[in-house]
Amino acid sequence: MQNPPRPLSHRMPASVWVLGGVSLLMDMASEMVHSLLPLFMVGALGASVVTVGWIEGLAESTALIVKVFSGVWSDRIGRRKGITLAGYALAAVSKPLFAIAQSSGVVLGARLLDRVGKGIRGAPRDALIADIAPAAIRGAAFGLRQSLDTVGALLGPLIAAGLMLAWHNDFRAVFWVAVIPGTLSVLLLFGGVREAPTSRAQNAARVQPIRRESLRRLGTSYWWVVGIGAAFTLARFSEAFLVLRAQQQGVPMALVPLVMVVMSAFYAASAYPFGKLSDRISHAGLLSLGLLVMIAADLVLGLKGGVPAVIVGVALWGVHMGMTQGLLATMVADTAPADLRGTAYGFFNLLSGVAMLVASVLAGLLWEHAGAGWTFGAGAVFCVIALAGVALGRGRLGEARSGRGR
Repeated sequence: MQNPPRPLSHRMPASVWVLGGVSLLMDMASEMVHSLLPLFMVGALGASVVTVGWIEGLAESTALIVKVFSGVWSDRIGRRKGITLAGYALAAVSKPLFAIAQSSGVVLGARLLDRVGKGIRGAPRDALIADIAPAAIRGAAFGLRQSLDTVGALLGPLIAAGLMLAWHNDFRAVFWVAVIPGTLSVLLLFGGVREAPTSRAQNAARVQPIRRESLRRLGTSYWWVVGIGAAFTLARFSEAFLVLRAQQQGVPMALVPLVMVVMSAFYAASAYPFGKLSDRISHAGLLSLGLLVMIAADLVLGLKGGVPAVIVGVALWGVHMGMTQGLLATMVADTAPADLRGTAYGFFNLLSGVAMLVASVLAGLLWEHAGAGWTFGAGAVFCVIALAGVALGRGRLGEARSGRGR
């Protein structure tokens, strides 16, 4: 006897799978470059570490600003795919520039182009997934894309390390190889993704997102999710500190990059299962559990437990990411009106990014003046504060779930 077919509301749309594949390919290309870029700049181009820091800071700040405007524009025109495609295309165009760079100025230009591309595509892509995926499996859809994205982040450094060994540390040759998956991601997006259809009435009722009456429609529940997302980010500073802790705890220099591979592996393995789980259980409960996992990671990493403690702590960090990142994206979709989702993701990403900058600066100051243990201890304290925020907002988060599918 054959099983009855799954209802359409529980089938994962093909376009969501394609968007996951697009993210996988582009993240693979980006991490092949980014995992080697600091060494390339300092060793091959003679740049200072301060220069590297400025370039990274300018690049990330640019991405934060662009995210808001691209999300707003996708709401204004009522279309997501074209803007998303433009963002991925800019990132793909940046890859050959790294291979031909002869100065830090060219690297800065390439990084800015790459981050502008990321900023352009981020909010419209998330809004596109929210538009395409049925409300009943929205958490699974975001978890799937995040999982495939993280597989790319895992494969990129591994491929780069293998090619560096095979080609005797030829940075430029590896950067040229990165052009291939970057280009494939653009072609896959162009040919494989269809937008959700919009009616004539919806097109006629296009909103002006940056108006007081439009922003008011985002509502208290949405801004509560934004606040919780920022609190989560304050509790989880830059992953660069994981690499520093690994070196400090005795991981051999040549193996330090594998720390990020471990984190990405646990992130990728957990994102989709927890995304599916989020469609069935309380969002507030799953967020709280994710924060408890992060507290455990901070406590383990804060202790002087050597290499085993680093591996356990980094693995827990990855599980936390898998439990919470897709869930927060789902919650933004649940609390924002459908015609303002691009704007909603733009503001969410902006404020979370600012929180990440603040958290990383505080973590660096604590690391320098008090020690690594205090840095991870402060992360645990911020987790407790975020837990309190989730507890206070349980009612609003429940309202978000009851309003799904708008």
